[in-house]
Amino acid sequence: MRDIDKGSITSPQGFRAAGIVAGIKPSGKKDLALVVSDLPATGAAVYTTNRVQGAPIGVCRQHLADGHARAVVINSGISNVCTGEQGRADARRMCAIAAEQLGLQTTDVLVCSTGIIGVPLPMQIVESGILRVVAALREDGGPEAAQAMMTTDTVAKHAAVELEVDGATVTVGAVAKGAAMISPNMATMLSVVTTDAAVPAAQLQQLLVRAVSRSFNCCTVDGDMSTSDTVIALANGAAMGGSVEPADLSPKGFEDLALAMEHVCRQMARAMAGDGEGSTKLITIRVTGGRTEPEARQVGLSVANSSLVKTAAFGNDPNWGRILCAVGYAGVEFDPDRVAVSLCGTPIYGNGQGIPFDARALSGAMQAKEIEIDVDLRSGAASSEIFTCDLTYDYVRLNAEYTT
Repeated sequence: MRDIDKGSITSPQGFRAAGIVAGIKPSGKKDLALVVSDLPATGAAVYTTNRVQGAPIGVCRQHLADGHARAVVINSGISNVCTGEQGRADARRMCAIAAEQLGLQTTDVLVCSTGIIGVPLPMQIVESGILRVVAALREDGGPEAAQAMMTTDTVAKHAAVELEVDGATVTVGAVAKGAAMISPNMATMLSVVTTDAAVPAAQLQQLLVRAVSRSFNCCTVDGDMSTSDTVIALANGAAMGGSVEPADLSPKGFEDLALAMEHVCRQMARAMAGDGEGSTKLITIRVTGGRTEPEARQVGLSVANSSLVKTAAFGNDPNWGRILCAVGYAGVEFDPDRVAVSLCGTPIYGNGQGIPFDARALSGAMQAKEIEIDVDLRSGAASSEIFTCDLTYDYVRLNAEYTT
């Protein structure tokens, strides 16, 4: 598997994308994106489990019922959540206009929206923008699409890898957006994953769920689950001859593609955590020695979502008691006398008690842009890796002023 420099969703063959300024955002920044497969493609998706969901999610579920899709239209600035029947009609209208311009069936198009909740879409602006974003489609337009998806993100997030699958050289690409209202459960914020491998819809869904569980579902910024979280995967088979109904991947091909999808999704999850609103550092929490992977993940997320751990990271304070406290209330059985914890590579807890360390030196190590917390439960062989960020004054300011 080889990382592609500046790779994105248009790195796989047969995909085009674009991102433009439609005028939805008062800031004048890019706010409308489109991703299109030039060949028939299978599709899969996972969504937020929040009971309050944006109108686009219902439309995506309907349009993906047959396991096929060709395009995804995405707007940022307004999330089209809690907008009633008009919001659902607007989401369907976005798909219909894009389909008409692309020569597709309406059900071939999926839709995502992100931004402020409870505000209707300015459909005259959106409809005009869709006409222009179709005209702007390019084979190298993935990075621009990533920019148009952004809300409070400070950097566009995209990646791609190349690998061999069942005798063919294939590519997997991804874009994502997310900087706040990120807490895992099925999906995190918005992401589109593309591949030119030929994958049946059922296998693509399995691949996506597995990749999400080990990437986006291991990313948390603030413990708040969005109402719009969606991750969509499209596979058009362009690198493997193309097929409307492709044959199943071989067991090895499935595993190879699974690792590639997990890899690009993990890059997106790390980028989201590192770009958390107001954050100054990326925190990676590695939990080993768990009885099961879900339990290891549960412990890691407990530490990652601790406001006390996150503020200590911001203040470069090696207050290890906060980490042990979060491990202890995770709801997972373990023996505290067997647990071992390290911070920035320095052992800080073991055998049921703190381990002496140079507090000044460790505080200095915590000033790095990336810090690591290692927790060994010593209860089994399972592990999980979680990504989060520190909690800063700017996070409070940004969210206190979000709509005002």
